[in-house]
Amino acid sequence: MQATLKKMVTFQGVGLHSGAPARLEIHPAPAGHGIVFRRADLTPVVDIPAQWDHVTPSKLCTLMDNGRGTTLSTVEHVMAALAGTGIHNALVAVDGPEVPILDGSAAPFVRGILRAGIVLQTAPLRAIRVLRPVEVREGEAFARLTPADHLEIDFQIDFVDAAIGHQEKRLDMANGAFLRELADSRTFCRQADVDAMRRNGLALGGTYLNAVVVDGARVLSPGGLRHADEAVRHKMLDAMGDLALAGAPLLARYTGHRAGHAMTNRLLRALFADPTAWRWETCSPALEDRLPGAGVAAYDLAATAWVAA
Repeated sequence: MQATLKKMVTFQGVGLHSGAPARLEIHPAPAGHGIVFRRADLTPVVDIPAQWDHVTPSKLCTLMDNGRGTTLSTVEHVMAALAGTGIHNALVAVDGPEVPILDGSAAPFVRGILRAGIVLQTAPLRAIRVLRPVEVREGEAFARLTPADHLEIDFQIDFVDAAIGHQEKRLDMANGAFLRELADSRTFCRQADVDAMRRNGLALGGTYLNAVVVDGARVLSPGGLRHADEAVRHKMLDAMGDLALAGAPLLARYTGHRAGHAMTNRLLRALFADPTAWRWETCSPALEDRLPGAGVAAYDLAATAWVAA
C-alpha cells in the first residue's frame, strides 16, 4: 500500500551552495499525490513534481526545474530519506531555492520522518520493473540498470586522495538497509575543490561539520569518518535519491562506476525513452516487504554514528 506521514515535520538549516537560511517542511499528502516540491517563498507558490523529467543537468547536486525558470536545488538527500522510509506521497515545501544541507547526510531527514510517523493508505502501490539492461556512459564512468526482484545498488569510486582512494560497495536495499548502512553518510569533497567552488560563489554554506573534507591522506572534518568507506556510501545515498525521481519504487539493480547526479538522471531518461525496457507492476504484499521502506523503525538508525544537527 502507499504511505505518507502522520503529521508535518520541519527542518531548518542553510543551503550548501548559497549559504542562505533554509526552512523545509514535509507535509502529509493523499494517495496518488506522489512527491511534490513547493517553492513556498514565491507568490504565488510554485510546485515542481519530484520526477526525472523535471531535472536540469548539474554535476554538483540534483536541480529541479518547473520548465518556466523556477528551480530548487540539492533535493537528493531528502528524496533518499523519503524513499528509504517508504514515503510515497508528500508535499515538500521549501522557503528558498535550495534544500537545507543539515549535517550533509540523509539521517536528520530520516529521524524527522520517523518521529512524525508513517501511515499506510488504502491505495495500492505500483512499482517500476526493469525488464532489460539500460546503460549510459561518459568516458570511464557509467551507470546501468538491470532486472532484479528488488532494488540493489552497486557502486565504485576512484579518487587520487588517499583518504578516499578506491572504494566499492553493493547492498540489497530491502527492509531498512538504507537506514542502517547509508543514511548517516555525509557528502564529501576535496579541499582544493572547496577553494575553487568558493572562488566561483559556490559552497558558501559548506563547513567541516556538514561535509567530509579531505586533503590528500588527511580528513579535515572534526571527528574523522563515520565509516571507513563513507564516501562510497554517500554516493549510494545520492543514487538512492536520484533513482527515487523515477516516481515509484524501482525493481532493478543499479550499478554506478564514477557516476554522479547528471549520469543517473540520464540513465532514467534512457530507461523511460524505451517502453520495452520497463513496465508498471502492482505490488503484492510479498513484494512490498522487499521494498526499501518496509517496516523501518527508529532502531534501524541505532547503530549509526551520526549526531543530530
